[in-house]
Amino acid sequence: MLQVKRAFSGFAVDDLDAARAFYRDTLGFGVKDNEMGILELTLPGTETRVIVYPKPDFAPATYTMLNLSVDDVGAAVTALTDAGVTMLRYPDMGQDDQGIARGEGPDIAWFNDPAGNIISVLKETSA
Repeated sequence: MLQVKRAFSGFAVDDLDAARAFYRDTLGFGVKDNEMGILELTLPGTETRVIVYPKPDFAPATYTMLNLSVDDVGAAVTALTDAGVTMLRYPDMGQDDQGIARGEGPDIAWFNDPAGNIISVLKETSA
C-alpha cells in the first residue's frame, strides 16, 4: 500500500498576478510565491495547502476544481458578493436569489476565479 505523508491539490491559471491578487485580497488566503514560480495558497484556519501554477496553453476547468467547506453558505456568498465576486447560475439547479442551490445535497454556490476556474462554497452534510 502507498504510504503518504500528506497530500495537496493544485490547478493551473493563465495569469499568476491576477490569481495572487484574487486569492490573497478577495478570498483572504495566505499566498506565497515559491522558488519555482508557483503560488502556494494556505486556507485560513486550516493546514490545507493548494498550489497554483501558470500553464501556457491554459483552459479553465469546466467542473468545480476547488470546494471550500463553510459553516454558513449564505454568509459566505454575502462576503463574496460584497468583495465583488459574481456567483454563477446554472439552469435547473433551483438556486435562490443569492445563487445558492439548497435541498438536494449540500447547500452550495459557485463562482469563478480570474482564470475562469470554478470554485464552490458549500456546507458539508454528515453521512
